[in-house]
Amino acid sequence: MFQSAQNPVSLAARVLMAVLFLPAGISKLTGFAGTVGYISSVGLPLPTLGAALALTVEIVGGLALLLGWGTRWAALVLAGFTLVASVFFHNFWGVPADQAFVQQLLFFKNIAVVGGLLALVAHGAGAWSVDARRA
Repeated sequence: MFQSAQNPVSLAARVLMAVLFLPAGISKLTGFAGTVGYISSVGLPLPTLGAALALTVEIVGGLALLLGWGTRWAALVLAGFTLVASVFFHNFWGVPADQAFVQQLLFFKNIAVVGGLLALVAHGAGAWSVDARRA
């Protein structure tokens, strides 16, 4: 039963992951100054470079997942990006108690996203992808 659903489920996984990253990257692009300010607010160095890097990773990586092009590499880069961003932007261990629950929820949601991305690294894009057509 699951074997026959492998390709549509792989496509759905890629689309759902892309839906997370593409809008986030586009919003960073359209609200670049705000993104730079937010990165500055957590004390990271080179916030302008960080914002440019983040929006590039999210837009290019999101498009790659959507198309199934370079899927394993895109998923690996997005997994690393998501893990690092979670540590800096959802550090529930370093916020006041009244903010900790939401930050903890967001942190562990992102950890689950990393897990899904690593599954794409392990299993690839599936047959309904640019990667499969190029193979």
